[in-house]
Amino acid sequence: MDIAFSRLEGEVAKFVISGANPAFANSLRRTMIGEVPKLAIEDVMIYDNSSALFDEMLAHRLGLIPLKTNLSEYKKKSECSCEGKGCSACEAIYTISIEGPCVVKTSDLLAQNPEASPVSPNIPIVSLEAGQKVVLEAHAEINTGLEHAKWQPTLACGYKSYPVIKIDERCDACGHCVDECPRDVLKLNKKSVEVIEGKLIDCSMCRLCEKACMASGIKNSAIKVEPDTTKFIFVVESDGSLPVKEIILIGLNNLKGKSDSLVDVLTNISGAI
Repeated sequence: MDIAFSRLEGEVAKFVISGANPAFANSLRRTMIGEVPKLAIEDVMIYDNSSALFDEMLAHRLGLIPLKTNLSEYKKKSECSCEGKGCSACEAIYTISIEGPCVVKTSDLLAQNPEASPVSPNIPIVSLEAGQKVVLEAHAEINTGLEHAKWQPTLACGYKSYPVIKIDERCDACGHCVDECPRDVLKLNKKSVEVIEGKLIDCSMCRLCEKACMASGIKNSAIKVEPDTTKFIFVVESDGSLPVKEIILIGLNNLKGKSDSLVDVLTNISGAI
């Protein structure tokens, strides 16, 4: 199995996995979404809230704020020596104390540990009119998207099969398929149509080119678009809580761990028979 990156930045990655199958590709996608841990606000103690939002709505908004996460600094409560009571090793604490008129933003959510502050300071939380107040304390903890969507570290995480475009000798370079392609993947040369270098990965496999070829009067399309079932294009975008590279590595390591565990179980079963 090979992985080739065409884009790898702090929060966005695009890469191609070769030599895999659809089951593996979907397992990796689900693992990156649901099994990579991060911080999210879980408990909120509201001391004063005279805003237009109910306490429950305010707490819900706080839970969805992406928080910078250092997984070497925090651990799950279930794995902490405090036995889930809450301590600096498994909890991050935040406070808000503000009076209107103003728009309360994440910059007003003061983190006890600056390294666990909100990803962006400009996310609006609630609008306060004159005389309205919000005073609260919030506790964040490590968990995964399997528990709740607020612990999902990705904004976008998906894949598609790698496209394969075949053009046979019956192509007469009429250009109808080139005109119909919404991604500008094709171009005309002297005798036929060809794929523009570096653009194959942009093909959405809509097959409008095939339909255009058929509409020109040919019995069977001279251009065929098929998926390569052993090659997949991934796009992963982090919400900023974790670098996208870390999300991918943790996802792959989780899959490896599950695979090793399954091999051990099957080996024990076969040895017992």
